[in-house]
Amino acid sequence: MADPEEHPTDLPECPPAQGGGLLPGELRAWMVMLAAMGAVEQELRSVVKERLDVSHDEFLILCLLAESPREGLRMTRIAELLGRPKTRLTYQIACLQHAGLVTRKSVCGDKRGIEVALTDKASRLLEEASGTLATTVTRALTHVMGPKQHEAMCWLLPDLAEESGPSKAP
Repeated sequence: MADPEEHPTDLPECPPAQGGGLLPGELRAWMVMLAAMGAVEQELRSVVKERLDVSHDEFLILCLLAESPREGLRMTRIAELLGRPKTRLTYQIACLQHAGLVTRKSVCGDKRGIEVALTDKASRLLEEASGTLATTVTRALTHVMGPKQHEAMCWLLPDLAEESGPSKAP
């Protein structure tokens, strides 16, 4: 990961986690997370389209399914986790199924329950693209976070701290 001290000067830093502003710490932390999420989403959109040929929202579905590759997830659970209406999710799942990236099946004993799982093709694509996608996330976070935010993020994401190494930690 890039050295947090090399924070680009042309980009505004996230709001400080501790500051003399009007907002309580919880809201300041939320603002830092929003800025980081926005930066990551912006960077990922083109990489996801180029590497996986799916939309950003479809990519989020694939990521959720990648955490449960054997079992899959019910559509209602995916909708809950993403905060999306089920009708919108149905369309996105249909697009992913048409691309050969997911399968849908009825849940035994539940007429309305639908379970979605990754296909082998999707697993391969995600595995092949994972290095590029991880680098993209790291780069996006580095561009919006100063040293203090980077330190806080490393506390939340231990793998990020390991990638940074002890010499690069703020």
